[in-house]
Amino acid sequence: MARPTTKEQLKQSSEENFHKLFTLIHSMTQEEQEKLFSFENRDKNIRDVLVHLYEWHQLLLKWVHSNRSGNRTDFLPKPYNWKTYPQMNIVFWEKHQNTPLKEAVILLQKSHSDVMTLMDLFSEEELFTKKYFSWTGTSSLGAYCISATSSHYDWAMKKIRKHKKELTGK
Repeated sequence: MARPTTKEQLKQSSEENFHKLFTLIHSMTQEEQEKLFSFENRDKNIRDVLVHLYEWHQLLLKWVHSNRSGNRTDFLPKPYNWKTYPQMNIVFWEKHQNTPLKEAVILLQKSHSDVMTLMDLFSEEELFTKKYFSWTGTSSLGAYCISATSSHYDWAMKKIRKHKKELTGK
């Protein structure tokens, strides 16, 4: 699907990719789901990928709620910026090394639902007009939502497909 440009497309692509992500995960055995990736430095298994998505959902949710409450906040928490966010991702990874896969699934399912509910609060104009909100900078709120949902789910599926391919040789 092309990059969403409407609220309906955003919601549809987010839900479709979320469903595809879990269809892919459920096509694997529990052992395959918990096995370490052979190709990754940071996200070493499916759990790591899912908690990464969860943490980025949390960034979006906190950022929007804070700014809507009148508390001007940047998307990335201090001390991170768009040049240093890889270090933030490592902090997220470290934070969840004792999170079981089943809990990661529950966390992500809940945060996905929360993000979908959040998107419903905004009109199409609010989501897709660049600079509609001063706190989105030169971008649109919808662009942040796409990054935290459908395009991030694509990223996750690529990693998991690669893992599955290496496991099965197909």
